[in-house]
Amino acid sequence: MRIISYNVNGIRAAIKKGFIDWLNTNPADVICIQETKASHGDVDVKQLEALGYQHHWFSAQKKGYSGVAVFTKIKPDNITIGSGIASSDSEGRVIQLDFGDIRLINAYFPSGTSGEERQQFKYVWLDEFHDYLKKLRKKYPKIILCGDYNIAHQEIDIHDPKGNKKSSGFLPEEREWMTKFLGDGWIDTFREFHKEPHRYSWWSQRFPSVRLNNKGWRIDYITVTEPLRSQLKDADIFPDVKHSDHCPVYLELKTNGKK
Repeated sequence: MRIISYNVNGIRAAIKKGFIDWLNTNPADVICIQETKASHGDVDVKQLEALGYQHHWFSAQKKGYSGVAVFTKIKPDNITIGSGIASSDSEGRVIQLDFGDIRLINAYFPSGTSGEERQQFKYVWLDEFHDYLKKLRKKYPKIILCGDYNIAHQEIDIHDPKGNKKSSGFLPEEREWMTKFLGDGWIDTFREFHKEPHRYSWWSQRFPSVRLNNKGWRIDYITVTEPLRSQLKDADIFPDVKHSDHCPVYLELKTNGKK
């Protein structure tokens, strides 16, 4: 089972930049999209269906904002919209699919970059979501959590750790949350396979030279719970895929009798 997590920064904009052509290369069996900034009615979904993808969407109440979707070639056994946390669900941040004994969660974590109010919203969201995951794991021991976490965890995950120590996304409290979360039985799958520095998934669009010079942050992750460790096959980041200010992150799992 090949999985991609990708913040497209607007699915309609990504399609104009060649997203469908990229899908046609069969990059994964399941593609988890964040920040769709659209509902399925805004997109020509026949293009997805023609490539063999089922599509499931959860959009924000506010038009053109946030939103998640999953495009999958493997039929899910069940789909759960949202997390039941009202402040999160109104912003279309979580969609969940079951594949056999695996629960796949696609989540768009809040950003705190717009100011203190949203930073506080982010802290509350992180704690509520962590509590939600703890309860969920009792029912679903095998969970894959794809998404834009909007947190660079360690100094290796950001091009300028000293210069960004007061930047949202690399604040001590956010990094502590990530340490606590991973310490609670979650595996950062990319780091299981890649210990090297300078591997990033997001680059500021303020200056074109930022991505050219690889001055990025690794804020997109596919984490899995400990019972999935033995099924990890490969993980990667694809910086050469350029439909967004983010790029896709990848995980391949060994699954029983399935891809």
